[in-house]
Amino acid sequence: MSMCLPLHGLKGLTALLVAPMVALGWGVLEAGTPRFPVPAPPADLAAPPQATTTPSGLATLQVQPGTAPGHPAADDLVTADYVIWTQDGKVLDTTATWDKPLIRPMGRLLKGMREALQLMTPGEVRRAWVPMALAFAGAPNRPQGPLVMELRLHAFEPSPFKAPADLLGPGDGAQVLPSGLALRVLRQGQGGQHPRPGFWVSVQYTGWTQDGKVFDSTWRNSGPATLRLGEVIRGWTEGLQLMEPGGKVRLWVPEKLAYRGQDGMPKGTLVFDIELMETGE
Repeated sequence: MSMCLPLHGLKGLTALLVAPMVALGWGVLEAGTPRFPVPAPPADLAAPPQATTTPSGLATLQVQPGTAPGHPAADDLVTADYVIWTQDGKVLDTTATWDKPLIRPMGRLLKGMREALQLMTPGEVRRAWVPMALAFAGAPNRPQGPLVMELRLHAFEPSPFKAPADLLGPGDGAQVLPSGLALRVLRQGQGGQHPRPGFWVSVQYTGWTQDGKVFDSTWRNSGPATLRLGEVIRGWTEGLQLMEPGGKVRLWVPEKLAYRGQDGMPKGTLVFDIELMETGE
């Protein structure tokens, strides 16, 4: 179970998914207007033509070349779209009906999807024939047999679990508030709406102790956490009020603004990377 620690240290509020091979919500295709046309099942669904096969048995074929350099590493955070077919041509899952692309750590994806994405560069579209061992591996109540995927890699960035180099102190460029909270803006938000106490916030975050250990992260769970300001640690209530949706900050939260030495809770100054997704009353 995730500790969901910013809620005054209450535990067990968000379940940790125990099947990291799942890409995201596989199963019935949700209704909705697609963001992009879902391609028809390829004619080569059953067998890859002139594809490159890796030692693991994954076969891939580039459909469209990339537009930027670099390949994601095995633990990076990727932004991608995909369509997954079973070998009888049925759409198993697709991001076409989602509001935005998949954004997930690579370790949360199917093995075959993860391996294919590591072969790609941003902007590239690639088709992958994924053997069952790299898909759901015969797990009960999961699709059986091989799968075919069409993937588009938009971007990648370092793992959200990787401890930042400035864990021990904010250094130059950070704002230190009178309370002792320190804040560095990693990405500016937009829209002008700042959450206030009592507002709900939807956030993605990772928290580290100053020895570099991750003690909590929404990236390990099923998605963003929804919390209310005033019901979270004081450092969060103060820091999030300075943010706008779409923004990302790093907070150095002294113990007096965190868990104040409570038994069973992280001690000392804590460091959080927080992205504010949405907010409202």
